[in-house]
Amino acid sequence: MTDPVPSFEHSTKRILVVDDDRSVRDMLVRVLVEDGYKATSAADGNEAVEMAAEESFDLALLDVGLPGKNGWETFINLTRETPSLAVIIITARSNQQSIATHLAADALFEKPLDFPLLLRTVRELLDKTVPKLS
Repeated sequence: MTDPVPSFEHSTKRILVVDDDRSVRDMLVRVLVEDGYKATSAADGNEAVEMAAEESFDLALLDVGLPGKNGWETFINLTRETPSLAVIIITARSNQQSIATHLAADALFEKPLDFPLLLRTVRELLDKTVPKLS
């Protein structure tokens, strides 16, 4: 079975990509835009929190290993301000699943990323009709 073709509805979904590695940020934004989403990026947790305070996002792809405010602190800040925000944790670190589960992250992907699975997970999270419980 093939993945569904991006729909017009995707174009209204806004995704924030947070990663300190510019090549990873750029690649994720490009893949998401090619799949029909509006994607923008932040290089660190502080920038991500500032951006989320200024504009609304439907989903965040959030790296754990950020300089300054780490990914987990950023996750807490983002979801405190926007409890309905879907968050996918991306990390090169092993043994992060228990923290992700404890903090109620929507998904966790270890690098290197499986892009077809990541895009499928993004679609599933954004297509949910039931809002997150706060």
